Amino acid sequence: MKYTKTIQAKFIDRPNRFIAHVEVDGKVETVHVKNTGRCRELLLPGVTIILAVADNPNRKTKYDLIAVYKDGIGLINMDSQAPNVVVGEYLARVRDITYIKPEYTYGDSRIDFYFEQGETKCLMEVKGVTLEREGIAYFPDAPTERGVKHIRELIKAKEQGFDAYLAFVIQMEGVHQVLPNEEMHPEFAEVYREAVAAGVKVVNFSCRVREDELWIEKENRR
Repeated sequence: MKYTKTIQAKFIDRPNRFIAHVEVDGKVETVHVKNTGRCRELLLPGVTIILAVADNPNRKTKYDLIAVYKDGIGLINMDSQAPNVVVGEYLARVRDITYIKPEYTYGDSRIDFYFEQGETKCLMEVKGVTLEREGIAYFPDAPTERGVKHIRELIKAKEQGFDAYLAFVIQMEGVHQVLPNEEMHPEFAEVYREAVAAGVKVVNFSCRVREDELWIEKENRR
C-alpha cells in the first residue's frame, strides 16, 4: 500500500489516544493518530514522525500520524489500518487463492479474512505489531480482550474443519519473530499457546517499510 502524500514532523505530545501535537515547519499542529494503542516506547518527545496528508481538506485535522523513527530499528509504520490492507493485497497475489472475503462473520466475531484455496476454507485474523525489544517483536502492547476472543473463534473454526491462521504483520524492517507479550496480557499468551496446540497456524509477515509505503515481502510460518 502507498500513501498519497507524506511529510516529516517532530512529535511533541499526545493528550489522548486519538490526537497528538506535532511540529511541522516550525508550527504546532494537532494531528489524528492512526493507532489507539499506547505506543509509549515509540512516541517520545522530539522523535521524527511521518504524517500522511488527509484527503479531505475540510477535516478538522489536516494530517494523520502513520509512522515513527525508532533508534536502533529505523522506521516503524504504526497505522493500525495498514495491516489489513497489506494482507488483502498479499492474499490477492497468492495464485491458488480463488476467493477472498474481508470482514467475515464467524460465531460472535468478525474475522479479518475468509478465503478459499481449492476446496479448503480458511479464516485469517490479522494483528499489526509495532512493539520491539532487542530484535524481537511482541504482541499486544496493551491488554486486548478482543484479540483473545478472536483467537478463541479461530480455535473453534479449526475444530470445525477450517484452516485457521493468526497473522502478525511486523510493521518494521529487520524483525522477523513475534512472541506473545505475556507480561502485558497473560490471558492472550495463554490462548495463543492453546491455538498453536489446536493447530491454528501462526504466520509472521515481514514488511518493507518506507515513509509512504508498507508492503509484505515475506511470509514466515511457525
